[in-house]
Amino acid sequence: MALSFAVWQTLLNNHVIEKAAFTGEEIGLLQSLREVPGFLAFTAVFVLLILREQTFALLSILVVGIGVALTGFFPSVVGLYLTTVLMSVGFHYFEALQQSLAMQWFPKETAANSFGKLLSAKSAAAIVAYLGVWGATVFFAVDYVWIYFVAGLVTVLIVVFACTAYPLFEQPHLQHKKIILRKRYWLYYALTFMSGARRQIFVVFAGFLMVEKFGYSVASIAMLFLVNHILTMFLAPKIGKLIGRIGERSALIFEYLGLIGIFVAYAFVDDAMIAAGLYIVDHVFFALAIAIKTYFQKIVDPKDISASAAVSFSINHTAAVVIPAVFGLIWLQSSALVFLLGALMAFISLLLSLNVPGNPSRELSALRGNIAPAS
Repeated sequence: MALSFAVWQTLLNNHVIEKAAFTGEEIGLLQSLREVPGFLAFTAVFVLLILREQTFALLSILVVGIGVALTGFFPSVVGLYLTTVLMSVGFHYFEALQQSLAMQWFPKETAANSFGKLLSAKSAAAIVAYLGVWGATVFFAVDYVWIYFVAGLVTVLIVVFACTAYPLFEQPHLQHKKIILRKRYWLYYALTFMSGARRQIFVVFAGFLMVEKFGYSVASIAMLFLVNHILTMFLAPKIGKLIGRIGERSALIFEYLGLIGIFVAYAFVDDAMIAAGLYIVDHVFFALAIAIKTYFQKIVDPKDISASAAVSFSINHTAAVVIPAVFGLIWLQSSALVFLLGALMAFISLLLSLNVPGNPSRELSALRGNIAPAS
């Protein structure tokens, strides 16, 4: 997944600007369309009535590979919208399923460290992708269409390998196969919602800023992403251990204080190197979001994990569906205002993080005997 998506993301801004003359309005709409399948991720619960989670996850990655492989063959506004949605269907189903399986398979005592290692593995795959994109564009001037095609094809081949090389792992707890919303998970839902809004500022507009305002080439963007993931590969496990030591509350407070400063700086930066530095630090801060997952793992009923992961993914993407399109229009008037609004969202997240208990596991123990029915 990381290999395929990294290629798609690295080429995206240059591809849409050079091949389809995108402005902030079109890129905002494309990213909103990309997030629609994420909003519909709760439907994974119904697919799980007929498929095991592991099987469904592999099929989802297969769809991503096909979507990425086709992207370069349709260099028009409509074509890019359609291939993006296809890729996104697989991407978002997989991300919800991966989160569910990880929470079920990782022991709570070491989950933060394990999530860090998972991020590290993703970054290692992304590094391979970025080096490939950089080499293909700098040394061989390969057309985008063939870079997309090879990335998608490799993803498909890896799925075929995974289907034959790995067994179906047993799930420790039988999962509910219905939509579940519980009042006692409200803080997790709120943090997840705001996390989806924060992500768009980085994924959509920080990257677009690099290309539109500072003129970064595909090779420069690839190198910037490469630095991001090299740092994440080494730092994510350490950040996971740090979260395990200082607790979720402290980690989230630190993250949101840092993001407020980063987003305000984005709004006024005029130096390309400083902007690149902000972009790198912003990406490293994503690892701190592990704290949201481990907080939920500590308070959730084990049988709720699968259904709750799908529902929370939809909640995460409620903001993500709206923000790119709306903020894309704001961008046409003022790119600085987009990032100042991002700082405001980070401040709201900071207020929410103050409600995270110092010991989430104790919260679950206190509620064990009084779990509200599903609604």
